[in-house]
Amino acid sequence: MASLRENIQKLRKEISSVAVTSGRNPDEIRFILVSKTVSTDTIKEAYDVGERNFGENRVQEFLAKKDDLPKDIRWHFIGHLQTNKVKEIIGCTALIHSVDSLHLAKEIEKVSGKLNRITEILLQVNISHEPEKFGFKEEALEDAVSEITRFGHIKIRGLMGMGPLGSDEKKIRDSFISLRKLREKMQFSFPDLDWSELSMGMSGDYPIAVEEGATMLRIGRRVFG
Repeated sequence: MASLRENIQKLRKEISSVAVTSGRNPDEIRFILVSKTVSTDTIKEAYDVGERNFGENRVQEFLAKKDDLPKDIRWHFIGHLQTNKVKEIIGCTALIHSVDSLHLAKEIEKVSGKLNRITEILLQVNISHEPEKFGFKEEALEDAVSEITRFGHIKIRGLMGMGPLGSDEKKIRDSFISLRKLREKMQFSFPDLDWSELSMGMSGDYPIAVEEGATMLRIGRRVFG
């Protein structure tokens, strides 16, 4: 059975290979190790291999782990965030990937303002158009960004999306293309904002995401099993 170190090394090589074949610079792409349900000992093992970016989906699990792990870990919150949990994670994360509504953005702004912090976020878009998934509708994003630009304690860093369920490669690719094009539209409409990040692609579909422009991949099963 492959070790954690071997899984990470293999993943790096695969990402680099797909990037080069796609005409991309592998240095533009990094992965966030999704550590939900993963023990602190296993996270520490990945940390000792050199990994620093870890993603958590649930606030309580994240809070239970973070104090037992090195302080220089860059924590990414990637799950659905309820407004009543915002105050528990502001100041604890490097990036919140899953800002999926204007209501949530307003709460992040309010809490960040009270703490006099700038919180970095990605706006989650429902690119698969699946009703069970969270995220802005594509046609509503521009109005939301217009509103968020008036906030003083939020910094938009880009967009996040999830491909559709199932193994239909064309549907997955189309959803990633739509997110990339949406980011290009936002870059044109709001050139003063930072649209550098495109968080898309997970263990089952990350090669397609790399081909279509992802800068951040959210990888769990592929490394942790």
